[in-house]
Order: sequence, then C-alpha cells, then structure tokens
Amino acid sequence: MSWHGWSIEPPLAYVVIAALLYWVGGKRYSRARTQERWREASFTLGLVTLVLALESPLDGYADQLFWVHMFQHVLLLSVAPPLILLGRPWPRMWLGLPLGLRTTLGRTLATARWTAGLRALAHPWQSWLLFNAVFIGWHIPAAYDATLRNQTIHDLEHAMFFFTGLLFWAHVVEPGPLRARLSWPLRIGYLVGAMIVGWMLAIALVTVPHPIYAPYAALAHRPGGISAMNDQQLAAGVMWVIGSLPYAATLFIGLYRWLDPERRTTSRAALTN
Repeated sequence: MSWHGWSIEPPLAYVVIAALLYWVGGKRYSRARTQERWREASFTLGLVTLVLALESPLDGYADQLFWVHMFQHVLLLSVAPPLILLGRPWPRMWLGLPLGLRTTLGRTLATARWTAGLRALAHPWQSWLLFNAVFIGWHIPAAYDATLRNQTIHDLEHAMFFFTGLLFWAHVVEPGPLRARLSWPLRIGYLVGAMIVGWMLAIALVTVPHPIYAPYAALAHRPGGISAMNDQQLAAGVMWVIGSLPYAATLFIGLYRWLDPERRTTSRAALTN
C-alpha cells in the first residue's frame, strides 16, 4: 500500500511495536527524567530514520538512482542503529513486555544452547567482522543485482544491514545494561577500521571505468537525467562523505572521552583510593 511515495509495509509495523514497547517500558523504568529525555529523543529519531529509509519516497527512488540507494544503506548501517542504541532500548523494551512473557523468555534464553552462538557473534571483533562482511558481501555485483530484481532478497539485505549495525555500534555507544567491552582507544581503532572499509568501496566505485551494477546500467532514464557513471560516482561520494559522518562524529567524542583530563584525573584518584 502506498500514498504519494510513502508506503505501509511490514517494517513500519516493527517500528510501531518497538515504539510501544519502549513507551510502555518507560512507564515502569525508574530513571531520572532529565537523563531519559535526550535518550527518548535519540531513540525516536532512530525509529524515524528507519521509516524514512524504508517507507518514504526515498525507497522508491533507490530503485532508479544508485546514489539514493547508497544513502539508504548509510541510514540503515550507520545512522539508525547508533541513534536507537543511544536510547538505551533494551531495559525499557524488556519491561514493556508482560511479566509472564518476560519470565518465559528469560528462562528460554538462559537455557537454550543456540544462545551461545549469538553471544559469540556479539563479541566486539566478531561483530566488526560480521558488520563489514555483510556490508561488502551485499555490494558484490551478483548479490546487489539480485536485491534489485527480487524484493524478498532486498528486504533480507536491509534487515542484515540494520541488525549487524546494531551489533557493531553496541560496542561503541554503550546501550546498556552491560557496558561496552572496548576501552576508548580500542573503540577508536574499531571505528577507523570500519570507516576505511567504506572508503575502499567508495574508491572502487570511483575508479572502475564502467557501471558495476547491471540493473542501473540498463535504465533508459533516471531522475535528473544523469548518466549511469555519474550516478555511480555520486554513490561513491555518498559512501565516502556522508557515510563517514557518523564515524567522524563518534571519533571526536571518543578522542575527547579518552583524553579528557578531568576524567583521567578522576580515574587515577579512584585507583589510588
């Protein structure tokens, strides 16, 4: 179902459910309201980003313009996940579930063998490898072309981008209730490494002398009348510049947190007392 380029698809239902759980859980979550307001705003902005990426006219233009599709990927990989995680969603959404369901799920998760594999994937370096492998893998021409020809494959790609994005960014923004396992120097290296992977893809898109993805090359007309090569170069610019902004912003915060003299003084005092 669509309305002037906006659509009503399953991802919208998931967003609504997440928002309801977060709201209901917030009624039971005992935290200072001043601390929670900015987290609620971040979580809301993250959900809005998901809706813009998947349900707005942006999704329709992504089938016609490669650079729009790349911008959509940036939103799913590097904008929506950290915004949602900054909202500390897990404790609140967990409390939003009925008590009986929480008890059943808790027992199941504590005893099920398959959760060991999930915990292994949640390790920082496994998360880093999975995030970047998914990112590169879906941009291999055969895989990318398949997403443009088959909606189910396209939806799978978007889901994998978002959920591996959550895994990746959880080791940077400390979503709670557990603290991130990486110190700030390691987090900075973690971010720089992922940013370089994105740059490598951008360089490949710029230097290849022909359109990489057949469905875009085969289009007779594109919005704005740009050529397939110009579209590909714009996509590289989106990946290089816009795609780097979330990493760069987090790196500046990380450097400040690492080098902040007051924090370092407090840490030393705590160690000596």
